[in-house]
Amino acid sequence: MDNYWTRIDKAKAALEEADKILLGGGAGLSAAAGIAYSGKPFTDHFGPFIDKYGFTDLYTSSFYPFATQEEKWAYWSKHISLSRYEAGPTKLYQDIFRLVQDKSYFVITTNVESQFEKAGFPPDNVFEIQGNYSYLQCAKGCHNKLYYNEQLVKDMIEKTVDCQIPTELVPQCPVCGGKMDPNLRMNPYFVQDEKWHERDTSYKDFLLNAEGKKIVFLELGVGFNTPGIIRYPFERMTFHNEKAILIRLNKDHPEGMEEIKDKTISFTEDMQEIVLAVMK
Repeated sequence: MDNYWTRIDKAKAALEEADKILLGGGAGLSAAAGIAYSGKPFTDHFGPFIDKYGFTDLYTSSFYPFATQEEKWAYWSKHISLSRYEAGPTKLYQDIFRLVQDKSYFVITTNVESQFEKAGFPPDNVFEIQGNYSYLQCAKGCHNKLYYNEQLVKDMIEKTVDCQIPTELVPQCPVCGGKMDPNLRMNPYFVQDEKWHERDTSYKDFLLNAEGKKIVFLELGVGFNTPGIIRYPFERMTFHNEKAILIRLNKDHPEGMEEIKDKTISFTEDMQEIVLAVMK
């Protein structure tokens, strides 16, 4: 691997010369931005849930099989509020926006906390393919409408007692009368509404228009939880486009396809530091 400043210079040149930039944001990006799923932010906000259920972090606790809907939504309202509504725009996301704002770009992300939008990215340029904390859906996906949840989440938190919400606040599907879930891709019933399909079309159009052009695939903190969404497609598209460059910022998994080794610029250093260095 080239030394740090050589890689910075190569990344800067690739971004400056690019006709198109496709950003791929994964969980490592939000972690680098300071949106923590464990540690002090978690223990400060989830003390009663830690005591009652033995939770250790937001990720694993989201799979807990709560016995009642009252318990489930006491937890999820806190989870959604902390990750989506209480977290403001972060410097890392804002700097990434400044890095690409004058270029032709698009974002695909598996993150669900709307940090790209908060940082200034126009919503039409961001495809949140795995869902969004701001919305609820029918748990069985009986229809494809989503429901904005900010006020409901606030009411749930305000009236939570002993890790339970009042029964009257438990959301019910307005169509089938069944249970509701956060709009997250966690089972086969994930709802893809009209806006989701519009962003999917925009993503495909962006890729179509980038064929044969100088494109940079800027991959940010994408690991192996869902590699088939961003990581592997970015590698394949880099391989098939002779003018493409893959810039991979990944502290833990910088490795990639041997076939595109000469077209890949990898960084394991601090993500904020890298973005600022490329911007200079």
